[in-house]
Amino acid sequence: MNVIFLGPPGSGKGTMAEIVGKEMKLAHISTGDMLRAEMKAGSELGTLAKSYIDKGALVPDQVIIDMMGQRMKQDDAKEGVLLDGFPRTVAQAEALDQIASIDAVVNLEVDVQVIVNRVLARRVCPDCGAVYSTKSHASEKCDKCNGTLITRADDNEETVRERFRVYEEQTAPLIDFYAKRGKVSNVDGTMPIDEEAAYICEILKKI
Repeated sequence: MNVIFLGPPGSGKGTMAEIVGKEMKLAHISTGDMLRAEMKAGSELGTLAKSYIDKGALVPDQVIIDMMGQRMKQDDAKEGVLLDGFPRTVAQAEALDQIASIDAVVNLEVDVQVIVNRVLARRVCPDCGAVYSTKSHASEKCDKCNGTLITRADDNEETVRERFRVYEEQTAPLIDFYAKRGKVSNVDGTMPIDEEAAYICEILKKI
């Protein structure tokens, strides 16, 4: 089973994808994590990606498509994948059709102000990539590797609102693209995490 998670940046896609991926035994493939790994490594792709991300813009399609094509050939993706952050445009979705068939699309719906509040409270571990909220995690240390948590440079209100605008302009048409195929399930992205994950798993188990 191949599943896409859609939703604006900060909607909780990554958290939900990780939980649901483990429950459904699907490989969780996060474009964001791959890009951050490239940026940390200082590769040519990472440097290029960083220049776009810092401005709140999207990384060019071809860069993401080439990277995703390679990732989906790896052993852990053979039984099925849960795509988080890809595709982001209709052009990417059409390219994805060439390398995988999509069984379901989970669309997380969250208001922009809720996302702003979430992101301003977000802290990340630069060592292992774990994500926390100051609302539920008071410590400045990572539970997984004891790294010191930081605020991402692009986690500020101006960039968050710009990312939301870019998302609505470029990514929201994907909902129509997949809705026409009967693949989309809309989910309230403000539910408690456990309830939301259980709800999504029930949707996927019926497919």
